[in-house]
Amino acid sequence: MTFDLKIVGGSVVDGSGSPAFAANVGMKDGRIAEIGRCDGAAKRTIDAEGAIVTPGFVDLHTHYDGQATWDQDMLPSAQHGVTTAIMGNCGVGFAPVHDADHERLIGLMEGVEDIPGAALAEGLRWGWRSFPEYLDVLESMPRTLDIAAQLPHDALRLHVMGDRGAAQEPARHEDIAAMRDLCREALEAGAIGFSTGRTDNHRTVEGNWTPSSESTAGELQGIASAFDGLGHGVIQAVSDFDMLRDLTRFEPEFDLLESMAAAARGRPMSISLLERDQAPNQWRSILRRVGEAAARGLPMRVQVAARPIGLLLGLDATFHPFMGFPTYKSLAHLPLAERARRLAEPETKKRLLSEKSERVAGDGSPIPPLADLLLAQLGVLSRRLFPLRSVPDYEPVPEASLFAAAADRGVTPLEAILDALLLDEGRALLYFPLFNYQGGDLEHLREMIEHPLALAGLGDGGAHVGTTCDASFPTTMIAHWTRDRTRGQRLSLERVVAMLSARNADFVGLSDRGRIRVGLKADLNVIDLGKLGLDSPRLVRDLPAGGKRFLQDAHGYRATVVAGEVTLDHDRLTGARPGRLIRAGR
Repeated sequence: MTFDLKIVGGSVVDGSGSPAFAANVGMKDGRIAEIGRCDGAAKRTIDAEGAIVTPGFVDLHTHYDGQATWDQDMLPSAQHGVTTAIMGNCGVGFAPVHDADHERLIGLMEGVEDIPGAALAEGLRWGWRSFPEYLDVLESMPRTLDIAAQLPHDALRLHVMGDRGAAQEPARHEDIAAMRDLCREALEAGAIGFSTGRTDNHRTVEGNWTPSSESTAGELQGIASAFDGLGHGVIQAVSDFDMLRDLTRFEPEFDLLESMAAAARGRPMSISLLERDQAPNQWRSILRRVGEAAARGLPMRVQVAARPIGLLLGLDATFHPFMGFPTYKSLAHLPLAERARRLAEPETKKRLLSEKSERVAGDGSPIPPLADLLLAQLGVLSRRLFPLRSVPDYEPVPEASLFAAAADRGVTPLEAILDALLLDEGRALLYFPLFNYQGGDLEHLREMIEHPLALAGLGDGGAHVGTTCDASFPTTMIAHWTRDRTRGQRLSLERVVAMLSARNADFVGLSDRGRIRVGLKADLNVIDLGKLGLDSPRLVRDLPAGGKRFLQDAHGYRATVVAGEVTLDHDRLTGARPGRLIRAGR
């Protein structure tokens, strides 16, 4: 056989969870044609000596809904081994939509997912009203990786109910029937699922709750009935289980989500799983209820992160500890380096440190109310604030915190925080592990990852662009959990690769990928495990309208292959764009 592409000399970790084995992999016509000797000639050969060969990674949780309409490179995910990205999570997206609601959906995405509204307003070309038309637009553009889209509840509710939907009014019988029909239409057109968001932390840019956040069981069950009789489609849900209002409401809220899963007639559901300080044992309750549901035949799963879900704080980022201080606000208009220089002046610094923060959240602000809670507790929270070094440490020890640095220097925690932010002409970043770090290590997260119902997810690629860069989760999953971790048990390479590939592909019903097996789609990674790692995130202004976002470069990816074409060569994009829209059920 003559191959289009051949990978030779590598250790194959095939995604099944089985032990790695030595083999070559030959590809032809976008498919895996042979695994073994692969003696035939090839148009191109990749030397994988000393490297591992894995399936391409399937990212279940991204928010590229807008970016995918203008961006063919699909960064940051394309740099981290992802060959398939599922978007439309958490109930937010851009279809279906009435022409008059463009700005409303942009404001919703800006508030919930920290994507600059100006970038969305300039970048989105629209050209659709229905969800099937949105898929047509996505299908018209080739890109570095494959994408699949879920129907978002917020957009659906606004489309059917208008102002009543935005105001969280209960859906009427006819509203539910219309949403059910449109959901069925989307699924039959190729939507990979439906998503809904039910968390108090998600707000519109005006500070209002999202349209679907208070939807009733009847509405959720009615929409989920659209899956009846279909052989494809998943449901994704995020909920804080009313932790900000009443922790006793956990069981009724889970009952509601479970009733939605039951109404979907056997289609799988995934729920976001986090360790939250305000409800430290809630994650165990979620695992208990998901396990009980699965035992009764309901295919419920949890999505877990690869590391703490943390905020990147910096003078040029969306959020930093001094943004509400009067002295800082008087200098906020200055260029970054000049701002940092002025803040370092002794008199300015003294005045700033004597002040208290004014409110930063509220109407017209994309900053969530949680930010004001953090600003009010900076001294205490400095125990969980860490300088982000050139080689990021996502499981830092308490001795590395700014609280410890302040004690060593004999200064207040606030001064230590300010001094750390002013380094590198104001470009320095601080890391605040917001979720999954209550105990100061990742032992609880390890329990989540190892749970048999856990799926790798929550990277939020394309979202929170000024506060995180968690699209690099796949690189962390491999580098930290299989090689670098020193503060607890590691995980096997085979298990981690299976979580990133086959288990996610199986969950969303993509049987043509996720494993290195003859006949499957030729989506693969060649990874130099000894060199695999992450650089510190960097803030760039490459979004439409000059919008800024964090990107995080990786090293150690010798190649990423999509449909038999090399899209990443030694950590650099090649310009190849074999990625396409996946239409589920087709």
